Amino acid sequence: MKKIYFLLFVLSNFIFAINVCSQQKTVSKTEYRALLHRDDKLPIVFNISESKYAGNITWTIRNAGEKLVADRIVEKADSLLVYLPFFDGMLLLKKTTNGYEGLWNKKTINGDQFMPLTIEKGNKRLDLTGSTNQFNVTGRWNVEFTNDKMKKSIAMGEFKQIGKKLIGTFLTPTGDYRFLEGTVAGDSMQMTTFDGSHAFFFSAHIKDANTLVSGIYASGLTHIETWKAKRDEKMILDESSSSFQLKGLESKLNFSFPDLDSNIVSIKDERFKNKVVVIQIMGSWCPNCMDETAFLSKYFNENKQLGIEMIGLAYEYSKDFSKSRKSLSYFKNRFNVKYPILITGITSSDEMKTEKSLPQMTEIKAFPSMIIIGKDGTVRKTHAGYAGPATGIHHELFKKEFSEIVNALLAEK
Repeated sequence: MKKIYFLLFVLSNFIFAINVCSQQKTVSKTEYRALLHRDDKLPIVFNISESKYAGNITWTIRNAGEKLVADRIVEKADSLLVYLPFFDGMLLLKKTTNGYEGLWNKKTINGDQFMPLTIEKGNKRLDLTGSTNQFNVTGRWNVEFTNDKMKKSIAMGEFKQIGKKLIGTFLTPTGDYRFLEGTVAGDSMQMTTFDGSHAFFFSAHIKDANTLVSGIYASGLTHIETWKAKRDEKMILDESSSSFQLKGLESKLNFSFPDLDSNIVSIKDERFKNKVVVIQIMGSWCPNCMDETAFLSKYFNENKQLGIEMIGLAYEYSKDFSKSRKSLSYFKNRFNVKYPILITGITSSDEMKTEKSLPQMTEIKAFPSMIIIGKDGTVRKTHAGYAGPATGIHHELFKKEFSEIVNALLAEK
């Protein structure tokens, strides 16, 4: 009996020690509401969940169903440097009594851009006045955007409203606006998103069950457009404006570029012969490319044994190899990319980028774009843009079509 009491005593002390250790390393969590400041006061808002554990800080940026984890955070005295998970962006912050304030630093083709922001404790996003929703905007919408030069463009809106909460996105011929989250109150709707590259605000007046008017679309520091929409559940987006294909009698591609380790890789290399090859036209600066890379990387890692290869052709903001390599290496590691990503050394804004890199093709109009090559080395399919996971059924249809095309090409002798 004494032995049993002794064992119970040892066990209780062991459990007590574990509890003390766990209390010393308790994860503290804080919810924040971040607001990017534009001169016109339009609220580009997003939510942050902060976790602190054993001296380490992790931020999770939340937009609708997306969670972007920022785990490279440097804390010094009263300042915080948050390296955003993609797009070479960062938040330069100082602590305040209720959170943080500072700048969002974004890399652009024209250099660094800075935008002020404040981050305060709280979990609200957008707060519209009015409690009774007159209409439900769930469904598909035919949207017309008008920019400051009065140029019009057509998009497809896909929205889902539950009570006051609203999520959705806009699809265009070149891609989508990714995960938008907001609210509906009375006859008004608002949605926002922030992912380190995109910073969007959308609002509209709900005229009736089938009509949205007086829409505002604000992006970044100053960009603004207007929009309106009609409900159209049968709408199909016309993607012809972004399409590209082989020129004339051309049937095969011919390119060679260095990979991230400076090794020259050519489409004519032995590893690509008698294989189905997917060419991804992309850039580390491109949010839709991020979504496509997540899909392609997973697909390749699960199916490469079937005889499929992939190549990423990167068009970065800079011609400098070392700068491009740094951005692309981080991008590649984040998505566990096992196929080669090649640095073209040609910027995404270069009007001659297609002629300099893929002269056999007509103009590249969208990032990302895709070229699928059959076992015989000929181009069999092209696709411009990418409908990401925020688009719901459109994303699922793309994945289904992609798999069917690849499987059919793999089955060829």
